[in-house]
Amino acid sequence: MAKKVAVPEPETPLERVIDSQSVQEDERYDRVFRPTKLEDFIGQQKHKDNLRVYVEAARRRNEPLDHILLCGPPGLGKTTLAHILANEMGVHLHVTSGPVIEHKGVLTGLLTKLERRDILFIDEIHRLNVTVEETLYPAIEDFRIDVMMGDGAYAESLSLDVRPFTLIGATTRTGLLTKPLQERFGVALRLDYYPVEDLARIIERSAHLLGVSCDSSGARDLAARSRGTPRVANRLLRRARDFADVEGDGRITSEIVDLTARRLEVDPEGLDEMDRRLLRLLIESYDGGPVGIETIAAALSESRDTLEDVYEPYLLQQGLLARTPRGRVATRKAYEHLGHNPPETAHQKSLF
Repeated sequence: MAKKVAVPEPETPLERVIDSQSVQEDERYDRVFRPTKLEDFIGQQKHKDNLRVYVEAARRRNEPLDHILLCGPPGLGKTTLAHILANEMGVHLHVTSGPVIEHKGVLTGLLTKLERRDILFIDEIHRLNVTVEETLYPAIEDFRIDVMMGDGAYAESLSLDVRPFTLIGATTRTGLLTKPLQERFGVALRLDYYPVEDLARIIERSAHLLGVSCDSSGARDLAARSRGTPRVANRLLRRARDFADVEGDGRITSEIVDLTARRLEVDPEGLDEMDRRLLRLLIESYDGGPVGIETIAAALSESRDTLEDVYEPYLLQQGLLARTPRGRVATRKAYEHLGHNPPETAHQKSLF
């Protein structure tokens, strides 16, 4: 008999303080920082104004909200908005995620537990499997589900009514949603990265909730390094609080923020060492590109998926990196950020 050889688990990427993905520590502090009313939610003003109207209209008619799709990068407040909408409507929020709903039975169990006007929040809704998604369609449209009873030749389909409810779906990958699913949402909102002014207000509010003193210049300096993302802002605030308590007098000032950022290797633009390594690789080893993603992954000892999902989005959004048919290219802004003079080569001119 062949002897089984243990295969080592793939390495988990180290936590980055500027990573917008949620970690366990964030979830613990979410209960402290999360607002419960729309008026306390900072930022996304145009969406907030529209949601206020939708909520008031649904309450006056004593109806559930229309189904809502929340799109955008992680850390911008999709889950928080779902909690707020449930609170504003005075109903229960039932939280799950696409990968958790493995088969129709799980979905049926979730739907039959809902009370009238309750909200079902499905995070990562783009990861629902095809069978579950198709089962969800009649529940969204007609508030009913089809259940198969029995097996083989004796199987029969029964239609069960579910109480009228609201589905709120959240996704970071809108392009992976099927068209039939997208079309069943009455409201689709795309959350944008936050300006520094809004992030500074969020930091000041969070500092107050933590019972820590943070002056306006310190809040603004933290906000500038937060990559437009409230989750990153709150995480940096917690780290700055540590340095303020140990290296300062407990107050978060510009000096404390600068010390915190230097120790965490986060520069004034919100880039960390891994971001800079990627840009230096392009500029110093490959003359700015273009370079294939597989080559970059091998050179940095990272997987292609990690580069595309974790490291590249912010660099692309900030105009430090460009994707071309031939590969990745460092832009003029990347050269200037690292203190290099941009070359006057053919493939760079089109980006400069």
